[in-house]
Amino acid sequence: MNYNSLAMKSQLDARELLLLEQEVKSQGKSMVLAYVLWYFLGVFGGHRFYMGRTGSAIAQLVLTITVIGALVTFIWWVIDAFLLHQWVKDRNQEVEMRVMNDMMSNKHFNSAMNRPL
Repeated sequence: MNYNSLAMKSQLDARELLLLEQEVKSQGKSMVLAYVLWYFLGVFGGHRFYMGRTGSAIAQLVLTITVIGALVTFIWWVIDAFLLHQWVKDRNQEVEMRVMNDMMSNKHFNSAMNRPL
């Protein structure tokens, strides 16, 4: 979590923080699901499809069909085990920042609309 995120969170009330958490859960990615997909469908690119990395997921899927490609995909699958955690964290931080920016802009808009002329 970066300083900007903490500064923005400090400006939110309890209701807004709950709403933020709900939005991150609904729009973000699940760490558990990502690793389940990695474990069971990883050599076919299942976890990459879930994370929105469609191009490399298709490459893994195509490579898995051939014997030499399956070996390459297996190595790729092992490496992804170490990368997946950060991908999920980054994705969820992007969602969090987008939702907070929307909340802050709505908050400023509403306060501007309620000012007397």
